Amino acid sequence: MAKPRRGAVIELAIDDLAFGGEAVGRVDGYVMFVRGGVPGDRLRVRVTETRARYGRGVVEAVDTPSPHRVQAPCPYFGRCGGCRLQHIDYSAQLAFKERQVRECLARLGAAGSFELRPILPAPEPYGYRNKMEFTVVGAGGDPIIGLHEADRYDVVLDIERCLLQSDTMNTLLDEMRRQARERRLGVWDPEREQGLLRFVTLRECRRTGDAMVNIVAAAPDMEPLGPVAQALRARVPAVSSVVLNVNAKKAAVAVGTEEHLLLGRDHITERLGDVGFQISANSFFQTNTLQAERLFGLVGEAAALTGAETVVDLYSGTGAISLLLAGRCRRVYGIELSAAAVADAVRNARANGIENCTFLTGEVRHVLPALVQTGVRAEVAVADPPRAGFHPKALGALLALAPARLVYVSCNPATLARDVGELLGRGYRLEWVQPVDMFPQTPHIEAVARLRRA
Repeated sequence: MAKPRRGAVIELAIDDLAFGGEAVGRVDGYVMFVRGGVPGDRLRVRVTETRARYGRGVVEAVDTPSPHRVQAPCPYFGRCGGCRLQHIDYSAQLAFKERQVRECLARLGAAGSFELRPILPAPEPYGYRNKMEFTVVGAGGDPIIGLHEADRYDVVLDIERCLLQSDTMNTLLDEMRRQARERRLGVWDPEREQGLLRFVTLRECRRTGDAMVNIVAAAPDMEPLGPVAQALRARVPAVSSVVLNVNAKKAAVAVGTEEHLLLGRDHITERLGDVGFQISANSFFQTNTLQAERLFGLVGEAAALTGAETVVDLYSGTGAISLLLAGRCRRVYGIELSAAAVADAVRNARANGIENCTFLTGEVRHVLPALVQTGVRAEVAVADPPRAGFHPKALGALLALAPARLVYVSCNPATLARDVGELLGRGYRLEWVQPVDMFPQTPHIEAVARLRRA
């Protein structure tokens, strides 16, 4: 296996995509990862990194393009860190993601025989996001409001229009930039720890049309921001909430320690099926509304509720799954670490008149055993863990609960496969897995898995 030298320009045939969306090729058996390649390409690649088992490079030229290569429509593609697959036609993106789920389950989970359903494509490959977070920089000059450059946390691109969000949200982005520049609003300088603006988060509800602008600033300086809120609503009448979140800490996060209302309500409202949701500035809500409806429909199908079951919803977030299942079962217990998310879940249950949901705050590995000790038994468990999957003790608590049916919603095929492998060894059978493309143009993939206790 000959390792090319760093700085060399090599010819490389791309034959696959790796987890994360990097293209993969081989030179005399040596693996090379290249961002921006497409399976079927023949490239000239400049080697930028060499290690014992693999190297990395950048595309110098496309000698022979893959039949799946398309012209990326976004002018920021290749520089912005957000969309890494725009140069691959959508059908090939879907095939890559479906194969990734299959291979992870076969290799890591030893899943054996199960039904892998065809991936569910997004009805809107662009314009699907209902939430976007933009960073504000440019202390001492015109404010820049945009997204980070790929693999760079110190460089922000001034994004005039993002193709992943709607025209309404792009209009709000344009107006926020115009207001910041015309009013010469201060921008946070992390070196001097001075300035005002830090982040701008935009939200839009697809079913109701409500829009929200969340301005994250370093101080509760409402006087200069009040007219900005009025201008945002004047430009986009659908704006029903403009809030100021204050983050005076060094940490560069778009979440404040206190919140002030600049205009309208402190929340916006969305509907999924028959359930209404109040979404506050820092609430989690699935960022692709149309696919979220289909995802939750799959969860309902997998749960196969008759009306008599008790359901445990693990990692329940703001309670979307719990509330959507509540009308089809006897009782739901939701467990979630974030107290703010639990507060949203309780509020939404109350607003919808749903009385058979109980939401508990804490880590699943601690709360679930305590719940079982009180005598709670559940026929069905739904789990939507973070990318890291189940904590081993949480998985042990789930096995002790021993629900007859388990619905696992995953955003990471590798940890889904790991956890499924453990469940298969402890008396469960994997019946089917349905991949769902929640995030077109990116390598991210969701999947719903249905397991049954043997």
